[in-house]
Amino acid sequence: MSKQKGIIKLVGNIGGMSFYTSNGEYLARTAGGPTKERIATGANFVRTRENNAEFGGSAKVGKALRTALSSVIQTMGGSTLTASLTRLFKSINVKASGARGQRPIALSANKAQAKGLELNNKISFTSVFNAPYAVTTDADRVEVVFTIPNFIPINFINAPSGATGFRIAGAVGWLSDYSFDDGTASYEPDNPDQNSLSMTQYSTIQPITNVGTNITLTATAPGGLVPEAGVSVIACLGIEFYQKVDNVDYLLAQGNAMRIIEVF
Repeated sequence: MSKQKGIIKLVGNIGGMSFYTSNGEYLARTAGGPTKERIATGANFVRTRENNAEFGGSAKVGKALRTALSSVIQTMGGSTLTASLTRLFKSINVKASGARGQRPIALSANKAQAKGLELNNKISFTSVFNAPYAVTTDADRVEVVFTIPNFIPINFINAPSGATGFRIAGAVGWLSDYSFDDGTASYEPDNPDQNSLSMTQYSTIQPITNVGTNITLTATAPGGLVPEAGVSVIACLGIEFYQKVDNVDYLLAQGNAMRIIEVF
């Protein structure tokens, strides 16, 4: 491995050399290893193909959840969320029974594994918000209610410097289990019509110095959807911080956090 020097930085393969980036550095090494065609057809790469199929399926499920939470990821997500979700669904995949390379990815049977996942690995929700809260749903999992009983913000919120206000976000995503489809040779949702749907509710922006407040947010499945058994309802709670300037609240770039608090 060698570092690239000079004004022009290269990425790709040229003349038997592989140019790439890692941790912000531009590096170079001798190109090598099996070709893509050999991996796809070679008898010695059966296990590699199986692993690649399941890894690709896990990444696909992670993307579906990111799509469901896209309205909040921009402000409360982190740069490693894609990797974190792929790792989560791969850990679910390897526990399943079935032929290697085709094992299902069923969050509905492993709901506890997703609880507590932070959308931003650099800042946890509980590090900035410590007031008691509860999340509940009805028997059909159509309505999700986030409840934060009366609390004094300054006593339970660790706001970033310059913040004058905050608002709470309750985000819900509906995610189908995934199975390997022989027809497409890839992982597909068992319930595509109920997959990757979302609903997000926000509180009003409130002063950090508020003497007391209680918050209730209700997120209802779009179109009165009643989730099937293989569809998980993922409830996330988050907080955003604002700075008031000339009576206008501006969203801050730091301090915002969200985590998965329950999967129904």
